[in-house]
Amino acid sequence: MQLDVFSDVICPWCYIGKRRLDNVLDPARAADIDVTWRAYQLYPQIPLAGMDRDEFMQLRFGGAGKVRDAYARIEAEGASEGIAFNFRGIRRMPNTRQAHRLGLWAKAHGRQDALIEALFHGHFIAGLDMGDEDTLVATALEAGLDADAARAFLRSDELLGDVLADLKFALDAEIAGVPCFVIEREFAIPGAQPSDVLARYLDKAIAHLATQVDAAAG
Repeated sequence: MQLDVFSDVICPWCYIGKRRLDNVLDPARAADIDVTWRAYQLYPQIPLAGMDRDEFMQLRFGGAGKVRDAYARIEAEGASEGIAFNFRGIRRMPNTRQAHRLGLWAKAHGRQDALIEALFHGHFIAGLDMGDEDTLVATALEAGLDADAARAFLRSDELLGDVLADLKFALDAEIAGVPCFVIEREFAIPGAQPSDVLARYLDKAIAHLATQVDAAAG
């Protein structure tokens, strides 16, 4: 079963959603599910070079104080999943196009899950600039990828069309928020659902697809 997870590196709920997906992907389920992390940009208007986070907060929310309560809720949810969000440590808001390209490249090399985890950790825990080329290369190396190959890839336009296709699919499918778990490009599970809820959805989808296969074979 194909499971496409539309998410953004700078989305804290996507990090929580990944942890909850990890919780339910035991060997039995994982054997039936091919997970691909897909591109979604919460703030595509951010310049490719990124911008100062304080400036972004002022433009987007009218100042950091406006989102203090929202951050408190996210921090509590994150803590329940073992994520210690460090929002104060984030100094740059990146444009995530390059990170998304790198994610699809990592998929082709069998290291996408490790890279996505490292990107989330780098942004939300270490406060790294995930739009910076050197940072992305170091993150690729951390995820088990070749640093020189990653740098050469980032300096090319390879897979840019795939990222743009992901963004178009999300727009056409009216995906208004992330994470969004899309099964076989037909059924969507929106939001960072609790692990038990996500598990029920996935098990039902696996059983439904197995029934379809049996019917076609019979």
